Amino acid sequence: MSDTSGTRPDDAHRERTDQLTFQNPVDRYPVVEPPEQDQPEPGLDAELEPKTDRGEFSYRGTGRLEGRKALITGADSGIGAAVAIAFAKEGADVALNYLPDEEPDAQAVKGIIERAGRRAVLLPGDLTDKDFCSSLVEQAVEGLGGLDVLVNNAGKQIAVESLEELSDEQLTDTFTVNIIAMFRITKAALKHLPAGSSIINTTSIQAYEPSPHLLDYASTKAAINNFTKGLGQQLAPRGIRVNAVAPGPFWTPLQVSDGQPKEALPEFGTSTPLGRAGQPTELAPAYVFLASPESSYVIGETLNVNGGSPSP
Repeated sequence: MSDTSGTRPDDAHRERTDQLTFQNPVDRYPVVEPPEQDQPEPGLDAELEPKTDRGEFSYRGTGRLEGRKALITGADSGIGAAVAIAFAKEGADVALNYLPDEEPDAQAVKGIIERAGRRAVLLPGDLTDKDFCSSLVEQAVEGLGGLDVLVNNAGKQIAVESLEELSDEQLTDTFTVNIIAMFRITKAALKHLPAGSSIINTTSIQAYEPSPHLLDYASTKAAINNFTKGLGQQLAPRGIRVNAVAPGPFWTPLQVSDGQPKEALPEFGTSTPLGRAGQPTELAPAYVFLASPESSYVIGETLNVNGGSPSP
């Protein structure tokens, strides 16, 4: 395999990483060997080394979400950006929520969506603000002309070595962003979602295999699994499907903005059976499937996309 260090995976592999092309998943992407690095929270894709593949060139749409209207939280970078790009390439208009500090990444994703011929609505704001959670949904509905897909993806992850070092402020913020905001946004969205709509929540391998330095984050991810299964049963009679995606180790700005211990970054993802971390675009097809009518009989499911690590 040629050396692709210092280049974007979506540029270096433009011809060989299309998700519909037969390929060996072991070497679809090179092993991520990131240098120790640090970004202030929340982190930017634009400053991440090495760069990620969010699907700008490597995702091929087939019209599976034609005419759909989606709101995605945490949509400026990493997993959320890859999902937004895939949705647009599948024919959906997308409202992107993100923190104001992430504006450069959000503008880049907006450009990709618009080049795909779809509408992008930018909705910056902080999900720890209860009132914003409600207004976010209303702004998305107004900007998109409706809503039929909600992706609750935004997450806060800060590594802390011991429980004694976990501040009450971090604990509260992590739970507020990761699970309480999910309740609030979903509740606000329900009056707008017609039968046939889909709600997709981002959980994590951490829900099953919690790392000792991510106690607060892992606990919220387990809660998201439970929320998904319970709400899925509640909304099924209304024709609204609720499911989740559980990523394993994916290379995103979350990891370098204190999401992992700095000394662990050079080996990030190598413990998976595939031997490498995932690229964000490799998660996107799971969200597309759960948003599309192809998954009409799938409710309360958590799709684990983790490079082969055993999970329930």
